[in-house]
Formats: sequence, C-alpha cells, structure tokens
Amino acid sequence: MATEYSIRMGDGKRVYHDKKQIMDDLEAGIADAADLGEISGLSSDETERIAEIIMLEGRMVGVEEGKEVPVTHDISTLRIDGDQGNSGVGIPSSRMIGCMMHERAFGADTMELGHIDYSYKPVKPVIAQECQAMEVCQQNMIIPLLYGAMPNMGLYYTPDGPFENPGDLMKAFKIAEAQESIEKSADHLTRDMIWIMQHLMRSASDGVNFDTTGAAGDGDMYSTLHAVEALRKEFPNMYIEVGMAGECVLGMHGGLEYDGTTLAGLWPHQQAPLVSKAGANLFGPVVNTNTSKSFSWNLGRAVTFIKAAVEASDIPCHVDMGMGVGGIPMFETPPIDAVSRASKAMVEVAGVDGI
Repeated sequence: MATEYSIRMGDGKRVYHDKKQIMDDLEAGIADAADLGEISGLSSDETERIAEIIMLEGRMVGVEEGKEVPVTHDISTLRIDGDQGNSGVGIPSSRMIGCMMHERAFGADTMELGHIDYSYKPVKPVIAQECQAMEVCQQNMIIPLLYGAMPNMGLYYTPDGPFENPGDLMKAFKIAEAQESIEKSADHLTRDMIWIMQHLMRSASDGVNFDTTGAAGDGDMYSTLHAVEALRKEFPNMYIEVGMAGECVLGMHGGLEYDGTTLAGLWPHQQAPLVSKAGANLFGPVVNTNTSKSFSWNLGRAVTFIKAAVEASDIPCHVDMGMGVGGIPMFETPPIDAVSRASKAMVEVAGVDGI
C-alpha cells in the first residue's frame, strides 16, 4: 500500500494523499495557473521539489540554511490586542507595545503602524493622533516602521461615502454613471492617501504600505498607482510597498489605464511592472486559495503565478502568505504545517525576495 501523507484542503481540513495524488494535484494546479496567466508552467524538477516539501516529515519545516528571506508585516500590532475573531490574541496593549514586541521579542524585520480600522479614509479625522503615535514609536524602535492601510475605495461609495455605489448603478444598467462614480471615487481616494502620507512622512515614518490594493477593482489600483507616483516625486527616499488584494484585478470600471496599460484583468506578472513604474520599492503579489481544492493543487498554482511575477519584476517581490493566499488554507488561524511548507516552496522554488 502506498504511503499516505497528511496534508490540508483549501479550507484547512486534514486529508491523507499518497504521492501520486499529490503529484496529480500539483500538476493540475500548475496547469491552471499557466492557462489563466498565459505563462510557463513549472519544470518536472520544480514540481518534484514542491512534492518533496509537501511530504517532509515534521509538523513544521523551514528553508535551507542560507536561503532565509526578510519578512514584512502588515498591522501586526492588532495581532496582539485584536480580538480572536480577527486572528488576534486579545492581550490588552498599545500599538507602540505591539510594535516593540515584534521588534524585540519576535525578531520582526520590519513593522507597521496602522489605524484600528486599517483604511485610509478613517485616518483623516485622527491624523494628528496618528502622527503623534508614529513619532513616539520611532523614538522607541530601530527596525523600519512603515504606516499601513488599505485604499479600500468601497468606503467612498454610499452609504459610507459621497459617491453613488457603482454596484447599484450597474444593476440598474447605468453603466456610464457607474464608471463616472468609480472615477470620482478614485480621484478622491488618491488625494486622501497623498495627504495622509504627507503628514506621516513629516512625522518620521519610514514609508508606507498600500495594503490590499485593488480590493474594489481596477479603480482601487488606479488610485493607488497614482498616489505612489505622486509620493515618490515628493519624497524621493520614501520606502513604498504595494501589496495586492487578489491575483487578478477585477474590472469594475473596465476602461481605466495606467501607463497605457488597461488595469482590468491583470495577473501578478503583469501587475509587477506597473507597480515598479509608479515608483514603488516592493511588490506584494497575491494568489487566492480555492477552498475546495487540495493544498497541493493550491500550492502548485500559487508558486507558478509567483515565479512568473518574480521573473517579470525589477523590484523585490514579497509574496503575500496568510489566510487564504499563497497556497495557504482559508482559515482564521492557518495551520503551521501548511504555512511553513508553502513559505518554503515560495522561497526555494518561486524565488521570492521576502514574505
């Protein structure tokens, strides 16, 4: 009887597959990515290497010595004092204490200060408090400390914002009106992100993380790229990180372009050159997890997409590796066996510069 290995499904459920099933799923996931992205698949040696990583003994695995990469963090202060429904541990602490714990206890390479609501729009009314928090944290820390938030353009639509919801307009077949609402929201969001970061950069921030870019579609990415461009011109030494929301930019508008390239429908290897062109220092590509497929399928697919992005990018790629992305199961507290194996494969096969 063939040896069976404990792996996960995309929702975190534990299952047992033999090597043939693992290889079959890997090849199917690789083929799916290659077909959708119109990119090269992985070689037989690379596929075999991922299978070896999946089948390694031990609950937790690590990269080979000498292949370590830096780890960037997004809003990890909330993992300390945040509620357990949001992957937090519910320990009462300030954001400054959370930052210092990550630096001095957890060995983090970078950290990030962020508002509890973690979107740029809610920061506007409390910008003075955020500037003060940034200054105090910088006085107590050594590692790079960025300010991070989501563009989250959905907050600019009714009922939360001033512009009519394009989803409602499209349901009424008012396509032109929906596109106009997206354009106005994008312009407003761009101005807000620039204004907020102008204040925080003057309060000692080392840079910015535009986290979950594109969550509201191509207008969201359009806005972020223009904010990156403007901030790069004003702050030449500013560190700018752009992390994506999903593997493919949704065409909510459909006609928005950056540098002559239509944003709707872009895959990670097509997103990376535009992020670099805008002036970012670091790109965070994303590949979404399919909860009904196995860990092998999801990991093969994710590594294929990310390897192509790394090859297409002239700036470092720090792949997003968390709940529901990067081959990792969609589960609030992802199992470490899957997390560590997915991370190892991304480093040793996809060739990412960080996580």
